[in-house]
Amino acid sequence: MINRERIMVATCEAFIEHGAGVSLDGIARQAGIGNATLYRHFPNRRDLIRAVALTLLSHTADQAEAALAKEPTPFEALQRFLHQAVDEHFAALCPLLAGHADVRAPELVRARSRLENAVSHLVAAAQQSGGLRTDINGAELTAAVAQLARPLPGIASGENDHFVHRHLGLLIDGLRGRRYSHPCTKAGGVKRCS
Repeated sequence: MINRERIMVATCEAFIEHGAGVSLDGIARQAGIGNATLYRHFPNRRDLIRAVALTLLSHTADQAEAALAKEPTPFEALQRFLHQAVDEHFAALCPLLAGHADVRAPELVRARSRLENAVSHLVAAAQQSGGLRTDINGAELTAAVAQLARPLPGIASGENDHFVHRHLGLLIDGLRGRRYSHPCTKAGGVKRCS
C-alpha cells in the first residue's frame, strides 16, 4: 500500500476511534510513516480532511453504482450497498468530516451530488422492481442508516458492528415492498435473513 493510501486508512481509523481532533502525529504513527511523509502529502489538517472526505464520498458512490451489477435484484443491490456503507463506517465518518471540512468546496459538492444521485438511482430501481416500498426516498434512507450506524459509547467495535448489521437488517425488512416475498437475501456474499 502506498503512503497516501496508508494515511487515508489511518486517518479514518483514528477519527472513528479518537474523533476528528486526533493529532496529525498520531495519524502518522498509526499509518506507520514519519511525520515528514504525512506533511509532504498533506501540509495541514484541512487538506487531509478534504482528501479523506472526497475519497469516502467517491468510494461510496462507486459502491452504490456497482451494486446493481453485482446482485440479481435491485432490492438485493440496495441491501448490499447499505451493509457495505456500514462496514466502512460511512455514517460515523461523515459527521466528523463535515464538522471539519468546507462542505461548500466545489469538489465536495460534486462528490456529494454524485453519491446522492447514485443512492437515488438505487432506491428508484428497488422501488420500480417492487422490492422496496415507495414511501421512502434516498435522503430519508441515508439519514436513517446514518442514525442507526453511529457507534454506541462503551461498546467494543466488533460488538457494535454486530448490532448495527442486525438493526440494519430489521430496518431493511421493514422497507420491503409488497411484491418482495423471499425471507432471505444474499448481499455481499453473506446470507442475511429476517
